Amino acid sequence: MNPTANLQGEHVMKSMHFLMALGLVCATAATGQPAVTPPAADGRVPLATALPKPVIRGSPVPITIPNVEPVPGKRPDFMVPAGTVNLAKGKKVTSSDTDPVDGELSLITDGDKSGEEGFAVELNTGKQWVQIDLGQPSEIHAILVWHFHSQKYRVYHDVVVQVAEDADFLMGVKTLFNNDTDNSLGLGVGKNRPYIEDYQGKLIDAKGVRGRYVRLYSQGNTSNKMNHYIEVEVWGKPVK
Repeated sequence: MNPTANLQGEHVMKSMHFLMALGLVCATAATGQPAVTPPAADGRVPLATALPKPVIRGSPVPITIPNVEPVPGKRPDFMVPAGTVNLAKGKKVTSSDTDPVDGELSLITDGDKSGEEGFAVELNTGKQWVQIDLGQPSEIHAILVWHFHSQKYRVYHDVVVQVAEDADFLMGVKTLFNNDTDNSLGLGVGKNRPYIEDYQGKLIDAKGVRGRYVRLYSQGNTSNKMNHYIEVEVWGKPVK
């Protein structure tokens, strides 16, 4: 085989790859939109959720709790199996607080993540939880949580996320996230770190766990003693 022809062929291929990459960059510059991440080799695709507009109002309250995660930057793509959808959209929500201070529990799964007033439900002080019934057993790959993102530097205490097979959380209970470091909720000592609320929401890797019910706990925050939820998304597929 002619070595010169081989080198010429490699040069052509490299040039084609460069031009393709340049085309993506130009398209991004022309449209103002980032290039779409292609599917991974294993068929996984980026989780595609619509993010709310960043809204910051009021003065930040200094955070004095230790070991808080750094202020979040732009979150990288989180890959999920093709066909993954938000199973929580429009689903029934129940709570330990049967009479919320403000808002309706249905706001948590209505699809609106706005940080403006009127889009969050406010629960009473102390240990509180909200629970979503997915309607059927499901394979869950990610959970996104928006507590309250319109105040800069707010952290919610004792955030725990669990999945179970039954509504009473007695069968097949699996803990996906727990930053309750002193076991004040009585659910075990958590190893996850406290995190700062952000318009992108907190993404929890559910690793394909199976269950029907999703329960989220909290116990006040660094600005006040109340508990809040704007939206919860549960990304996965129904189990056939």
